[in-house]
Amino acid sequence: METTTRPVQKSLGALGSIQGLTISSNSQDLCHYFGAVRYALPPLQRWRRARRLSASFRYGTPQAPSQCDKGAGLCPQPAFEPLVPENPDAWAEDCFQSNIWVPTGSPPKEGWPVFVFIHGGWLQFGSPNGFNAAALLGETDFKAVLVLPAYRVNLFGFLHSSELAQDAAAVGETVGNHGFWDQRLALEWTKKNIHLFGGNASNITISGYSAGANSVFHQLAYDLRQPDDQIIVRQAIMFSNSPAVQPKRPAETQIQFNQLLEALSIPQTLSGPEKLARLRALPPKALIDATKAIEVHQFRPATDGGFILPSLFTSLDNGDFAAKLVSRNIRLMLGECSEESHLYAIWFPPKANTFSALRTRLIADYPEHVVDTVLPLHYPTGQLPAGCKNWDVDAWGQIYADMQVYQMQRGLIHALTSNKAGVDASHLIYRYRIEFLASCMAAKMPAEWGVTHSSDYPLWFWGNGDVLTESEKKVTHKAFIGPLARFVQNVRQDDFGWGTSGFGVRTMRKDGKVDITRDSRWEEGVRVWKAVRAADLGLSKPKL
Repeated sequence: METTTRPVQKSLGALGSIQGLTISSNSQDLCHYFGAVRYALPPLQRWRRARRLSASFRYGTPQAPSQCDKGAGLCPQPAFEPLVPENPDAWAEDCFQSNIWVPTGSPPKEGWPVFVFIHGGWLQFGSPNGFNAAALLGETDFKAVLVLPAYRVNLFGFLHSSELAQDAAAVGETVGNHGFWDQRLALEWTKKNIHLFGGNASNITISGYSAGANSVFHQLAYDLRQPDDQIIVRQAIMFSNSPAVQPKRPAETQIQFNQLLEALSIPQTLSGPEKLARLRALPPKALIDATKAIEVHQFRPATDGGFILPSLFTSLDNGDFAAKLVSRNIRLMLGECSEESHLYAIWFPPKANTFSALRTRLIADYPEHVVDTVLPLHYPTGQLPAGCKNWDVDAWGQIYADMQVYQMQRGLIHALTSNKAGVDASHLIYRYRIEFLASCMAAKMPAEWGVTHSSDYPLWFWGNGDVLTESEKKVTHKAFIGPLARFVQNVRQDDFGWGTSGFGVRTMRKDGKVDITRDSRWEEGVRVWKAVRAADLGLSKPKL
């Protein structure tokens, strides 16, 4: 779709003025775009909380509005070859901005619904700048204000250690999960200010893809702990990901921190403040390059006692989580692509074609006791299963997709419907599966990957900058865009046209037709979830 742009200025009342873009196609205005709208100020030091905007903060004046016609800042990050090359601009640490997309015309009396989308990237890389909502807002009945925050990723957003914990405690903070705290600040900014863009602050849907979906779970969990008068989330969507396990504890995160020091030739004998001073003095690229050399090279959420409580997964077991969902009537949409594993297989694969290398790679993401629980369930003989040619591609992609999406997503649904308290939240759960591939993906991913992880972006976001054919538009609108628009509008129960809730799966077949199907992977997913939960509680200690 060929588009043109022209400047548009917007007054944000006491906050000042910004200048963005009106995006048009064929002389028709599609939407307004305001990029890099600041939601927080950078921290005073690395590995500290970002700072809320002060009461005196202003974006600009009517005569000199803040320029918001570009994208949000990029947190320093590794490349994801061959799909995302290294970006030479990604070495500035100020990424505390959101990109905001607004429908044209006057909002309804109550305001447009608000759709917050958290980008993915394994929590290691990514940005909201590759998202394009122009056609979605301009050509469909999906009318909402879209907010896409940037946040800290990899070691800038998820490094945790005792040294950092002591440093944070000195200023009254917890350490770790800074990326999640960034996202929460963006949500709080949205709740407070989105009315200035015509949005309805009492109807906020949070959504995310991949690691963004994992972020959605943790944001939802945090929000459920807040008093009723402080809640932000009204409903949530988790595209192709799920929480898997209680995040690593401090003893496990310390291993990674020590490996990082060794890779940077920082002596372990130094005091905590001296270690941090050296780390903070290094340029971002030096830190990123060092992470590629360590064994535990994935920077993941930590059980920090602040954003993530030690009791998080226990609350799933005992029904507390489900009870809060039910009491607040918060709906959850979640699902998957039919062949997730192919894209997963190329992200930091095992360093050798061996079972041992596969185990080592998994420990970069998951607690060791969880890895040693999961492996025997997948490979009881220690041999490659049928259909797998190797450990470092086929087996790796499959087990990673199982842990990131397939099995743990089913475990989450099981916890929300079959917990110890007997609380059943199935009437709030809406599931999907995608077996259809838009033709525009042919230029982006190998055909043999099929409907793999992230290949459904054009379906959910009406091309996402690419063009759907007329026939694809027809089936996509019926399958997802129409129901999604009504879901975001907060049409209750199944009046929004999903066709099922609970255990049935809304499935978009290869030919574009929609069926409600039975979940053939259910029993396997629940079996693995139960085993992981037992291991996490110390009830079982399987051996290889």
